[in-house]
Amino acid sequence: MENIELIRRRLGAGLVIPACPLALDARRKLDARRQRALLRYYLAAGAGGIAVGVHTTQFQIRDPAVGLFEPLLQLASEEISRATADRTADHFPLKIAGLCGPTRQASSEATLARHLGYHAGLLSLGALKQATEAELLAHCRAVAAIIPIFGFYLQPAVGGRVLSHSFWRQFLEIEPVVAIKIAPFNRYQTQDVVRAAVESGRHEVALYTGNDDQIVLDLLTPFRFQTSQGPAERRMAGGLLGHWAVWTQTAVGLLEKCREVAAPAGPIPSELLRLNTEVTDANAAFFDAAHGFAGCIAGLHEVLRRQGLLAGIWCLDPAETLSPGQAAEIDRVYRAYPHLNDDAFVRANLNAWLSD
Repeated sequence: MENIELIRRRLGAGLVIPACPLALDARRKLDARRQRALLRYYLAAGAGGIAVGVHTTQFQIRDPAVGLFEPLLQLASEEISRATADRTADHFPLKIAGLCGPTRQASSEATLARHLGYHAGLLSLGALKQATEAELLAHCRAVAAIIPIFGFYLQPAVGGRVLSHSFWRQFLEIEPVVAIKIAPFNRYQTQDVVRAAVESGRHEVALYTGNDDQIVLDLLTPFRFQTSQGPAERRMAGGLLGHWAVWTQTAVGLLEKCREVAAPAGPIPSELLRLNTEVTDANAAFFDAAHGFAGCIAGLHEVLRRQGLLAGIWCLDPAETLSPGQAAEIDRVYRAYPHLNDDAFVRANLNAWLSD
């Protein structure tokens, strides 16, 4: 595994990191050919890393009856490693493994991820809803002793919990923390994390947006707070997003544009503010915001199916599918924002990605 400082530099440079979906066939078994095609698509589109075994990948992969957690992490690691041969030493794609469950489970998953060559673990705290913040911090320290960790503030609507500013301030004292994915879908809670990062002085810990409802604004916003040493400012370096599992090439261009505008700290063009609304509208359709995100995974599958990357929208749970009216909403945003999709890019390369 690469040196932790090199991992921090990669994350600090600002990356598009898609949260990878699970490719299944009609029997709801792993479709390895299309899973590899998905990974090749992300890397060809310019993603700087890929997150595997996260919510978008479906947590049920860990069920003994399914048994896909280790095979999927291994397949993804092998595919990403093949791409690494074409990258320079300081531009390798990052492998991020989703880690969840109580401390014993999360530690076991971290050990496996490290063995398979993953650079960091995205640590979900969703299974520890009754734990005190002190217990959560002890859990984080235990996992961080095994693999560098990506903190994760997940919105309560999809299994997360509210975490205090004090929690994040103490979390940032854990040395192997390399980044935090900020995804509470709440501006107050987002600012709690950024303020904690500013106060900690740990500028080497990258901040990544996971706020699918404000992606562009997160990437453009200068977060400035007063500290004992005077005013200090942080920005989101990039994003680790389920939304970026589709139309990924466009997302790469979007991040580049936001970074160009943010670098001189000048006025934000109205075009980018308008783009924020467009991306949020598309996300609402993909993630099924109208039905409390019930169809969020199936919605991403539907976009990938339309592009030919997936054969169908099957999820491990047969009851998990598109919500009523969701397909029509996806039709609408396709018509409304043709400049956001990367269908032409996918068409030009799909056969090569699907080849063995």
